[in-house]
Amino acid sequence: IARYTPCCAGWVGPTVLLCVYGFFSMMRPIEPFLTEFFTGPYKNLTATQVTTQVYPVLTYFSLVFLIPVLLVTDLLRYKPVIVLQGLSYVTAFLLVLLGSGIRAAQVALFSYSIAMAADVAYFTYIYSVVQPSYYQRVTSYVRGANLLGYAVGALLAQILQSLGGVSLYCLAFVTLISVSIALITSLLLPMPKTSLFIKENYSVQQRNADEDADKSESQYYIWVWSVTAARHIGRMFTRLVLDCKQCYSSVAVLFFCIWAATGRCGFYQVASYVQLLWLYIQPHNFTAYNGGVDGIGTLSGAAATVAVGHMSLEWSVWGELLLGVLTFLIAGAVFLMDLTDNIWISYTCYILSKTIYMQLATICSFQIAKTLSRKRYALVFGINIFMGMVLQSVLTAIVINTKSLQLTITSQFVIYASFFVAVSLLLTVRGVYTVLHMKRAAAGNQAERATNLPEGSHDL
Repeated sequence: IARYTPCCAGWVGPTVLLCVYGFFSMMRPIEPFLTEFFTGPYKNLTATQVTTQVYPVLTYFSLVFLIPVLLVTDLLRYKPVIVLQGLSYVTAFLLVLLGSGIRAAQVALFSYSIAMAADVAYFTYIYSVVQPSYYQRVTSYVRGANLLGYAVGALLAQILQSLGGVSLYCLAFVTLISVSIALITSLLLPMPKTSLFIKENYSVQQRNADEDADKSESQYYIWVWSVTAARHIGRMFTRLVLDCKQCYSSVAVLFFCIWAATGRCGFYQVASYVQLLWLYIQPHNFTAYNGGVDGIGTLSGAAATVAVGHMSLEWSVWGELLLGVLTFLIAGAVFLMDLTDNIWISYTCYILSKTIYMQLATICSFQIAKTLSRKRYALVFGINIFMGMVLQSVLTAIVINTKSLQLTITSQFVIYASFFVAVSLLLTVRGVYTVLHMKRAAAGNQAERATNLPEGSHDL
């Protein structure tokens, strides 16, 4: 029990600190207006520069940093990676606030990409410091604080700008203060006593300590750490291949994972560039409601995820078909968001697409988790995130950074909507097949039971 409760407060202390960290790290009021901040009088970048040279940095480097972060998070025992995330947020928004020119904006997004990749440490840290009996409770608290922080930041930005006339520069300053509080909080987090890496190698270190007593303590520690780290990474890759083979051999898991990756790719691509679309629909709009839209979309998405927990449905039969149909609604919302000249219709479509996405992401999460053992959760969800980032990087390279295409922002959103249509068709076809197969199997079982009845029962 001691290894799960490294501080005197038990599970409460680490959970509270991590919730405070999550709230303030996600409360970033400038984000809903970041495009306007870059293209406005503060930074004087063009919409083309932001689209093709600034935002792609976040997509590409988030993918680059994800793998090393996944490999070292347990090795470093979580807290250092969370501190790195807080430091990266502070660096990013300090550059957003004080930097000038396209290079400063690119470095800011580079630092932000490190923070995004480090999310895996934030969402897995708590499991190393609390008892398994508290997992469900602390997970809901941590994710709730994360979601609430983002919604409060977006709504606060809208209120301050629309009602208080606060400048975007002040919103950037408030964001810097918020992430700085998060960084300070991360330093207060208790360090886990053990990790998988240390537990696996503790006996090896003890045995070698007797044999190499003549070495100095510091030299011995560095040598053992290097050798065991190399073995740890080697074993991790071997286990990764074997576990992937076992997890993805299930067709049901495979299709939910396909949606988890493709849905993430499509939605985050839309979310990354929607501000540029709104700027195109309503240029020089200093009373934009981007913050309110983002906040309402987040809260409605949260309500939708809660509603999923109370839905009574035979998910093994209807789950894939439901994914396909609702993904088609996302595609329709993105198409309409792009085709309309009315900013309010575009806002409404974005709220709808965000709400449906968060609901479907929740469905996929618990459907995948139901079929896996606990030790494979991080592996499968990590691979889904990685594949989503790979697809997003490919989509960005083709749609945005291919010079020969030179697509407008409206043409880009037509492609994003078409992407959702393709995903919808795949899941719908699979869903129809699953429903028909299950119905046929159920009918066959009923017929078999009927033929196996005793002869006398037919006369009753």
